[in-house]
Amino acid sequence: MVLVFYLTGLGLSEAQTGLLFTLTLVGDTLVSLLLTTSADRFGRRRTLVVGSLLMAGAGIAFACTSNFLFLVIAGTIGVISPSGNEVGPFLSIEQAALSHVVSGKSRTTAFAWYTLTGSFATAAGSLCGGLLPGLLQRSGTAPSASYRSVVILYACFGVLLALVFSRLSSATEVDPAESSAGGIIRFGMQHSRSVILKLSCLFSLDAFGGGFVVQSFVAYWFYLRFGVNPAELGAIFFGANVCAGISALLASRLANRFGLVRTMVFTHLPSNILLILVPLMPTQALAIAVLLVRFSISQMDVPTRQSYVMAAVRPEERSAAAGITGVARTVGASIAPWLVGIMFGRPSLISLPFYFAGVLKIVYDLLLYREFVAVRPPEEDGKDIGHVS
Repeated sequence: MVLVFYLTGLGLSEAQTGLLFTLTLVGDTLVSLLLTTSADRFGRRRTLVVGSLLMAGAGIAFACTSNFLFLVIAGTIGVISPSGNEVGPFLSIEQAALSHVVSGKSRTTAFAWYTLTGSFATAAGSLCGGLLPGLLQRSGTAPSASYRSVVILYACFGVLLALVFSRLSSATEVDPAESSAGGIIRFGMQHSRSVILKLSCLFSLDAFGGGFVVQSFVAYWFYLRFGVNPAELGAIFFGANVCAGISALLASRLANRFGLVRTMVFTHLPSNILLILVPLMPTQALAIAVLLVRFSISQMDVPTRQSYVMAAVRPEERSAAAGITGVARTVGASIAPWLVGIMFGRPSLISLPFYFAGVLKIVYDLLLYREFVAVRPPEEDGKDIGHVS
């Protein structure tokens, strides 16, 4: 919420801030890949604590220096998110740990609540991150100091996370007896490299399509097309994200009845058709209505996708699998915004991103269905794995 304001307030130019963000994302991706692919051997709790300390360290460094080189080093090595999305090893290792302590039949439901809780927590953090500087400035605090308070608070949460993660149950860890004997381990994978490679390629394609319609660009499109002001846009996307979060709970019920892959595909396909229809709507009200309906089903594939990845690999490979597929999505999503910027530079092309996104995501859905509809998780065949008593 405030990182750009804070950095420009320190004296960095917009070009330097953009470069810092790019290098930070690259660093976060590499750190995440390194930690997640070794977490199941090094220890999930210890890896989460290390990630938390890197988060705290980055926050402290950003709060204490305005030197561009030092900020680049801290942003590259530490864990800090310029995009507001999940960065670092947390999501991947948490998914692996969660899968380890619930039964296969309840895993998707657990992931649905996990997704919902994360969505609401992100919304609350964004709200607080925006309100706190305003309250401090009204009490006489300088703008740069008010933004620094949020950065310091970020570092404090890193320390708090480290304390919480250190108290995790040992049941979240992989039992040494579960580790596979023999074979070559690469990037934390031994038996499941082929399936994770396929899934990573498909998820990267999906994220590449999604990169054409990131929230900031969609909001800007509504401004260019209909002149919607920022206050209205905030209300629209708050409602859209709430709808998306709540839909995760319905996804688990559908998955229990129809299976994970079918739920992923058959909820994702109509959402992508709706995405293509958004720029074809003649009025602002219709465009918003289609967008809200699209958001209400577009995220149903998130907990089912996460659950499927966990079911597709052995327990001792789950952290690595989640990390590798997560990095693949990050890489895929990072390419498209540059192309969208070019399209938005020409008024006649501002609607093209919706069409590119919809078509690419539909191709992803069809390929996913073809490759994996017959590859059923153990719990869908009446078996159950991944439960630790």
